[in-house]
Amino acid sequence: MIRMLQASAYITLCSLKNRARLRLRRLREPRYLLGAVVAAAYLRATFFARVQGGRRGAAREIGVILAWRGGLEAVAAAALLALAAAAWLLPSDSTVFEPSPAETDFLLPAPVTRRALLVHRLIRSQISLLFGAVVSALFVPFAAAGRLRTAGGVYVLFLVMRVYVGGVSLARARSRAASSRARLVLWAPFGIALAAAGIVAASLARAVSSAAGKDAAAVLASIESAIAAGPAGLVLLPFKAIVRPLFAASPREFIVRLGGALLVLAAAVAWVLWSDDALEEVAEAGRARTIRDRRPALFAPGLRRVSLPLGPAGGAEMLLFWKNALQTLRGTNLAQVLPVLAPLAALAVAGGSAWMASAGARGPAAAFAAGAMGVAAFFVVVGPQIVRSDLRGDLPQLDLLKTWPVGAAAVLRGELLWPTTLLTAAAWAALACGVVFSEAAYPDLDATTRLSRFGAAFVLAPGLIAAQLTIHNGAAVLFPAWVPIGRQRPRGLDAMGQRLILFAGVLLSLVVMVGPGAIAGFLLVLLLDRFIGPLALVPAAVLCLAMIVFEIGAVTGLLAGAYDRVDLSEIEPPE
Repeated sequence: MIRMLQASAYITLCSLKNRARLRLRRLREPRYLLGAVVAAAYLRATFFARVQGGRRGAAREIGVILAWRGGLEAVAAAALLALAAAAWLLPSDSTVFEPSPAETDFLLPAPVTRRALLVHRLIRSQISLLFGAVVSALFVPFAAAGRLRTAGGVYVLFLVMRVYVGGVSLARARSRAASSRARLVLWAPFGIALAAAGIVAASLARAVSSAAGKDAAAVLASIESAIAAGPAGLVLLPFKAIVRPLFAASPREFIVRLGGALLVLAAAVAWVLWSDDALEEVAEAGRARTIRDRRPALFAPGLRRVSLPLGPAGGAEMLLFWKNALQTLRGTNLAQVLPVLAPLAALAVAGGSAWMASAGARGPAAAFAAGAMGVAAFFVVVGPQIVRSDLRGDLPQLDLLKTWPVGAAAVLRGELLWPTTLLTAAAWAALACGVVFSEAAYPDLDATTRLSRFGAAFVLAPGLIAAQLTIHNGAAVLFPAWVPIGRQRPRGLDAMGQRLILFAGVLLSLVVMVGPGAIAGFLLVLLLDRFIGPLALVPAAVLCLAMIVFEIGAVTGLLAGAYDRVDLSEIEPPE
């Protein structure tokens, strides 16, 4: 085991050194150097400049921690328990203990114990955990000592979560190869986690209902007292031990609290090592996944049978609409949708709660309306960045796409149709839910005003979505080397700078595209308001949409020449 640990540390350090050399070597290219300079300037302006202010606010920091610590620890522990129960329900497995192809070929047949291989995989994942902990500490407005404590607490939290989720994947692999009786034993932790989550959820519901209408401090105090004792307090003991180092107010207290977190970590590691006989099943699943990912998408297994006929006549744009729609409907599964649904649900709850608190709205109908409007805003603002079933997704096949007898402008417009339709349908569904419950959300507004506002939102949603997609696809044509390909995303300071530059460019271009239509719509509202009142919002939105559509047509026509000149060698494959 000692030799295996030494070998794992050597491999990890060599990988880190080679990765750093690769990052530095590619800074010779101007696009990477520019990205690195922009990212360094951004970090300097946003994070490192806070260190001096953090030193001056060290006393305030300790006071805030002591005032809110109990309630925050309780909420964080309950959230961690919910994640532990959800890990069993997620359709995808963790790859932390999945051997790489090289490790499968060379280490599995070697005279090395399976437990040593599990420890090796855990050591290999430490670099990313340390980096994530350090980056997380940069966001807290604390002094240097407070940032170090935050980094240490976040690192331990990430490590426990990674070991636990990896253990869940191993337990699943063991259950697939075990008998029915043994399968019940292997899934016992899931039942325990689910029952514990139910106990804590009941206590939290009582605490929140008893503190309704009070301020945040009172709500946190009620939550702390509700789950500090009894079955809920007993259930949350290990989860509180994990999060307590995050809220330490001094280095000595941090060291004392770290002991409990390390005990929980040791228990999680022991559970993982007990499941070492599932390593072969995990390696086989990883090998099958690698083979499946390397196959052409047309022949990939697991695709659903979808009937979407293509008419014998029509424009070339509809051909690309059909292709992208069929690709999405056949290939999308729950594992791909869940990473989007989870933050979407969190955004709906947080945004709806904030809006209700500021507007003074009450009741489940108002909460549902606020959440629906938050979901609609998510699809309109964030959706174009997430849904990539357009030219960004077709960049790897651009050499084939350019051989089609289709004009460049038609290709660009056709690539926009399906994601615009998909996101618009989702946004309209959310807005429809908001319309149904709008009376409870806006009790002070008459029906005409409410319907006028929602009608304008219905009209503007497709224009805003299509404008953003046009900008993203234009960036793919003008800067194909900066567009991520596949599921992986480029990493490093230079890649971060490239994303910042593209984000700033998208915002500026969106203002330029939407600005004229917004100004024209505002003038039309001023003109018609005296005649039709709030209904003037609808024709103003129609005018703004028409101008956006005209600009999209003009921009795609201008990008046609750039599309024809795209150098296929500039498209960088995923790392």
